Amino acid sequence: MRKTRPSAFTFVSLAIATLLLSSCASPVEVAETSKPDSEITQSPPSSEVVTRVAGDYISYESFVTSGDKYSDSKVVLFFNAPWCSTCKVARDNFESSLADIPDNLTVVVVYFANAFELRKKYGVTVQHTFVEIDRAGEALGKWSGSTTYAEIVKNLA
Repeated sequence: MRKTRPSAFTFVSLAIATLLLSSCASPVEVAETSKPDSEITQSPPSSEVVTRVAGDYISYESFVTSGDKYSDSKVVLFFNAPWCSTCKVARDNFESSLADIPDNLTVVVVYFANAFELRKKYGVTVQHTFVEIDRAGEALGKWSGSTTYAEIVKNLA
């Protein structure tokens, strides 16, 4: 019986398939961190807190320390990760259009890998997930994929 070796094409095809299957939309298992979610410190790169007259784009840490400030605002948690290409598109869009944040909207940036308890609480299994929460922190809605403030507003309860 004659044995055949896999061709280079087979290896390249498998490599491409692996890359495609491990894209941003696939669930990522992350080991539980010993840091509580209140110590998660990924913030919008331009500054710790960007405060505006209309809406806000802030870090989770800032939200936890001054949550009362946002009690009259629609709050959306944005679970994202630096390795997620679609998250980067969203972050770049959000940060380049801070003046376009609608009144009474607060987008809270949550670092996916370190937010184990928050992910568990809201059933978040993939990065680039948005969760709208009420004043008590209860989920009002959950979706994935928004890259503009207008897309976020369309999904609000």
